[in-house]
Amino acid sequence: MAGMGWDHGEAGVLALPSGRLIRGRGLRRPVPEGPVPEFGVYLLGSPPPPAAWENRWLRWPDFRLPADRELAARLLREVWERAATQRVEIACHGGRGRTGTALACLAVLDGVPPAEAVDFVRAGYDRRAVETPWQRRYVRSFTAPGAPRPG
Repeated sequence: MAGMGWDHGEAGVLALPSGRLIRGRGLRRPVPEGPVPEFGVYLLGSPPPPAAWENRWLRWPDFRLPADRELAARLLREVWERAATQRVEIACHGGRGRTGTALACLAVLDGVPPAEAVDFVRAGYDRRAVETPWQRRYVRSFTAPGAPRPG
């Protein structure tokens, strides 16, 4: 079922209301022990280091917002869809600001009201996630074209 491969108690794993499990992490730390992702999206100002699994790079400078917001919406939707059956991760250098912002957007895709998504991620992932006022505004205004909303 949803999020096959990640454990609820595993470090960095956020459980969305639908049951999808998505791992967030900081790339400056080693890959955690255990199963590796099947798909990852890396939120960095420059291309990420090579990974042994399928991945995408989203240009997203530190403490900023995605350089291409349409691409960001498409990639986040792909992460949300894949999380139903695959181990997926979202990561930036530190694992808090950009990663937390992306996780909050994924929570919005999963049906969490945009005004509550940052608190949801802070409670379930990292209490310091989503670091800047503009990242919080981005989450509150986030929409992905064609994104299904759970009923």
